[in-house]
Amino acid sequence: MTDTMRTLRFHEYGEPEAVLRLETAPVPEPGSGRIRVRVHAAGLAPADWALCGGLFAGTLPRGVGCDVAGTVDAVGDGVEGVFVGNVVFGTADWANSPSAGASDYAVMNRWFPVPKGLDLVQAAALPMTVDTAYAHLRWLGLEPGKTILVHGAGSTIGFAAVQIALLRGMHVIATAGETYAQQLRDLGAIVTSYGDGMVERIAELADGPVDAALDTAPVGGSLPDLIRVVGGDPKRVLTISDFAAAVALGTRSSATEDLTDRVEALPEFAALAAEGRFRVPVAATFLLEDWQSVLTISRSGNARGKLVLLPRDAGVAS
Repeated sequence: MTDTMRTLRFHEYGEPEAVLRLETAPVPEPGSGRIRVRVHAAGLAPADWALCGGLFAGTLPRGVGCDVAGTVDAVGDGVEGVFVGNVVFGTADWANSPSAGASDYAVMNRWFPVPKGLDLVQAAALPMTVDTAYAHLRWLGLEPGKTILVHGAGSTIGFAAVQIALLRGMHVIATAGETYAQQLRDLGAIVTSYGDGMVERIAELADGPVDAALDTAPVGGSLPDLIRVVGGDPKRVLTISDFAAAVALGTRSSATEDLTDRVEALPEFAALAAEGRFRVPVAATFLLEDWQSVLTISRSGNARGKLVLLPRDAGVAS
């Protein structure tokens, strides 16, 4: 192994187009309770661009690429149960390391074995998406037999939320565009389109009350309609994106929930993904040096699935 690596990171806060640089840096050492992996795949998401803008500000420089799959090549003090050569996936230690997953090597603070048969690109697409979808569904109430509306089900988080709710025995109505509408129907969701008449269409499709609504769509002024869908109670609506409208209308948002109230669901859904019973749509993969294409597509709002960087040949299955 060399002493240096390529890494995508920023030294000041600002728009990602202005502050991100692919540069050479020392390979990081894993501290206590950490491991280091040779990165095979790193998922990128809007949250990474928010880090560039100062979200969870801290010591600089910092990297992007919170979601990682790779092969363990170093183990820090106090770490048990994982060894050099193991194939793992999970979360890069972006807050405490000068680099993150969009690198040749990454330090991880949370990891799990990649289940046999799960492609490493798909493994790298799971962590943030599953974490977000599962937590928000729990906050709303993952109760079998209840009906939930997932608004924006063509997003990666929305698509995952539909699957999780169905696997937990809920009735799911989903709003989505044509890209994923049929796939969502094939999963077992009732699907309708956005736009005029959405509330009336959902009321007709629901065949009873809609108990809760999860808004996973980009900010688009839909919260008043979602409040109507659930019978007028704003506390039965939870948004992951439209925080300003949530404050104005009294709905719940990611910012209002107890972030310590989480259940670790990633191993369960990784196992289901390995069995072909759960997936996060991957729109495309890119070489690390093509990171600007990922940024452009992601910022356009038309990614249509997870975007994954491949720092090296990632044609590897566990």
